[in-house]
Formats: sequence, C-alpha cells, structure tokens
Amino acid sequence: MSSTARKIAYLGLGIMGAPMARHLAAAGHVLTVYNRTPAKADAWVAAYGGTTAPTPAAAAAGADVVIACVGADADLEAVTLGPDGAFAAMMHGTLFIDHTTVSAAIARRLAVEGDARGLYVVDAPVSGGQAGAENGKLTIMVGGSEAAFAAAEPVMSAYAQRIGHMGPAGSGQLTKMVNQLCIAGVLQGLAEGMALGMKSGLDMDAVVDVISKGAAQSWQMDNRARTMSRGEFDFGFAVDWMRKDLGLALDEARRLGVPLPMGALVDQFYADVQAVGGARQDTSSLIRRLVR
Repeated sequence: MSSTARKIAYLGLGIMGAPMARHLAAAGHVLTVYNRTPAKADAWVAAYGGTTAPTPAAAAAGADVVIACVGADADLEAVTLGPDGAFAAMMHGTLFIDHTTVSAAIARRLAVEGDARGLYVVDAPVSGGQAGAENGKLTIMVGGSEAAFAAAEPVMSAYAQRIGHMGPAGSGQLTKMVNQLCIAGVLQGLAEGMALGMKSGLDMDAVVDVISKGAAQSWQMDNRARTMSRGEFDFGFAVDWMRKDLGLALDEARRLGVPLPMGALVDQFYADVQAVGGARQDTSSLIRRLVR
C-alpha cells in the first residue's frame, strides 16, 4: 500500500456508490464495503477486490475514512448512529464523507455527533448522475469545517471533476437543493418547448441543432432533448430520486419561509409521471405529460 493509500470503508453500493468505490480502488486505496443487500457487496468485491463487512460498524473498524452513499435520512441515520452504525466503531481523527442527498438537518446532526467523537465530518452530495459516477466526473458540493474539507478533498478527487467547499455543516446539502431546483425548472421548460415543436411537425433534430447554439443551450438540452423527442427515458436520474430531492428543498423552503412555486409545480408534474409508471424513468420523462 502506497503512502497516500487509505483504508476506506464504503457504505452503500448502489448505482452511484458502486462506481465511486471502484474509482477509489483503482486509485490504490484498500476498501472494505458494506451493502444492505450482501450479494451486491460480494459481487463488487469479486470484481474489484477488497473485503466485505456484515455491518457498517464492522466495515468502519480500523478505517482511516468512512464514506456513505445510501438512500435517505433514515438510511443514513441507520448506517451511522444505529445499533450497528459506523460512528461507534470509528477511531478519533477518522474522516466521514456522506455522499447521500439528505436534509441539512441530519447533516448538521452528524457533524455535531462526529465532533463529539473527534471525527472529521463532511456532507458532500454529488451532481452528475450515474454517468458522472462511472466516468469519475462528478461535481461535489461540500459542507463542513475547513479541516474536514481539507482531509476529504484528496479522497474525493478520485471520482470528481469539481469539488467546492460551500460552508459549514449542511451547506453541501443546501447547495444540492439549489442545484435540483434549477434542473427541474430547465427540464420543464425543455419539455414544453420540445412538445410544442413536435406537435407543430418540426424536425426536432434540426431545431435542437440550431437553438442549442444560442441562449437556450443547457446541459439538459445537449444530453436529453433528442431522447425526449424519441420517447427514450430508461436511463439517467430517476423520477423517484428527483421527487425525494425536491421534497427536501420544499421542506427547507417552508422552514425558511421561501416560496418555491415552480419547484412545487414541477414536483406535482413528476407525481403525474410516477402515476403512469415512470417512477424509475429519467427526469426528462416530464414530456410524457405533454406528448402522448
């Protein structure tokens, strides 16, 4: 093991966590992995090396770094503070990185709990989707102390193209909420524009070729407009996940007294997509409400 290699416990091997862990293994780190479904952990180790652990605590014992990428607040609480949670097994000075998109409240709680145990804790939600994770090109929004960020940045660089320190604990999660609201608005606008063009009989490939070189250009247009027009949605960031993320943003906005009319409306539009079987489809499936 090289002088820069770390002993890393990775908790959660879903479609984001598994490739992120793979990049860490490729960078020379020694991984112990835990997944709620043990078969996934076994398969990951068979493919990329390392060892499996039966609980988050067992994975975290002796680790230099513990990384979580799970589902929601309750899942994160379980793997950190639950009966078999990682925090109780982590040594003083261990770094904890959370890549789950969760509430700012639980991010702040984990920072307080971690500080009491002498841990370095960052909340570090990501943007870039499955493709970004697979290609090691994620954008990471980080909340936590300067010292915790300094410890986490070199580790996260294995799978990130941009890492930003956004402020104290919870700031990473708040930034992710801003990110998701901006994406939702762009996708709804793109869906409406594409729907109008399609109903008008325009050649939508030609339309996108022209308008994507002007002020309408966006990542969503470049990567989703053509698949929207073809009715292809079986990839990318799922509607279920976007509704979870928008729910976090709407909850935080209510707490702060910030009106989010567009966010609330698009959230309901995604509920319509869920109702017609689109729960696991890409977020660009918003156009299904408009073109049938």
